[in-house]
Amino acid sequence: MEQEYDILELLPQRPPMVMVDRLVHCDPVVTVTELTVREDNIMVEGGRLSACGLIENVAQTCAARTGYINISSGKEVRIGVIGALRDIEIHSLPITGSTITTRIEVSDEVFGMTLAQAESRCGDTLLASGTIKTALL
Repeated sequence: MEQEYDILELLPQRPPMVMVDRLVHCDPVVTVTELTVREDNIMVEGGRLSACGLIENVAQTCAARTGYINISSGKEVRIGVIGALRDIEIHSLPITGSTITTRIEVSDEVFGMTLAQAESRCGDTLLASGTIKTALL
């Protein structure tokens, strides 16, 4: 990754639906993002980020990857959708104030569809894992 971007440059989502604070690493295969869970996050329930929030964070990590690749190539950020989720396991829900790190590893990419293995952690604690397929519109 050559330069740091404002996350809003990379994502089509806008507040209050932004579930990624920072792109930490991005190469053609691996992307890593961070999110600090704040009390005012729309997906926080009872002081914890919900399972839906974790899944959206994974999807937005995929979107940040696509946005970074597009902007680096002089293209516009495109809207994508979750095409499928498989073997998703929610192991733990992070509390407000914690920072989660999400890592995706792309296993296949064809015709605007991306298949990736995903993992979210808070420190050494595994929060969520599974496979996500996204498609560009």
